Amino acid sequence: MADKKADKKKPGFFAKIGKYFRDVKGEFKKIVWPSRKQVLNNVAVVLTMVVIFAVATWGLDLLFAFLRDLLLKLF
Repeated sequence: MADKKADKKKPGFFAKIGKYFRDVKGEFKKIVWPSRKQVLNNVAVVLTMVVIFAVATWGLDLLFAFLRDLLLKLF
């Protein structure tokens, strides 16, 4: 039994590096890049959402500042 373990060699350092880069190359072949139209559509959606959340945050800030000032006037 001990001989079977001795027969199985671990791959060397450079063999591991080579395997890593072969695997990376294989994974890169699987990538499906979006079209220009899809990218522009996604950018438009993100920018629209940023503007919506910025306006909502600004509105809440104004509301809370108004309520704070109203509360301070009472005391």
